[in-house]
Amino acid sequence: MYSKIVILHFPAEVAQKALVCQLTKKFDLMFNILNARISNRKEGFMVLELSSATRSGFNKGVTFLKDQGVEVSNPEHQIFKDEEICTHCGACTAVCPTEALYIKRPEMEVIFNKDKCSVCELCILTCPTRAMGLFSKNTEEVI
Repeated sequence: MYSKIVILHFPAEVAQKALVCQLTKKFDLMFNILNARISNRKEGFMVLELSSATRSGFNKGVTFLKDQGVEVSNPEHQIFKDEEICTHCGACTAVCPTEALYIKRPEMEVIFNKDKCSVCELCILTCPTRAMGLFSKNTEEVI
C-alpha cells in the first residue's frame, strides 16, 4: 500500500466539483480528509492522506487532479521548524494529531517528520518560541 499526505488548492471554478470522490471511482484510491477550508472567494484548500495499492495508481490520481486545475503540493513545502530557536520543550508534540512532531528519547529532542504532517497548524499556535511556521503558498515568505 502506497500512502502519502498531499495538499490540494482548488481554484474557485473547480472548488464545488466532487473531484476527490472521483479518485475512488476512477483510480481506486482511498482518501482521508485531514483538513479542509473554502475561502470567501470560494477557493478551496484540502489536506488529504491518499492511499493506493500501487505508486502508479497514486500518480494517476494526482495527474487527474492536476488536469482538472487543482494544485497539488507536499506538506513539507508549507510547515517548517526553525531548529535555531526551538528549545525542544515538547509543547507541539502534545497537539500534533498525526504524530509528525515527537520527542526522540533519550536525547529529548523534538523531531519533525514532514511526511506525516497534515498542516493543521496547531503546532504553530502552540509553540512558545514560534519555532514552527508556515510558508506562504504564493510568495515563499514566512507567515
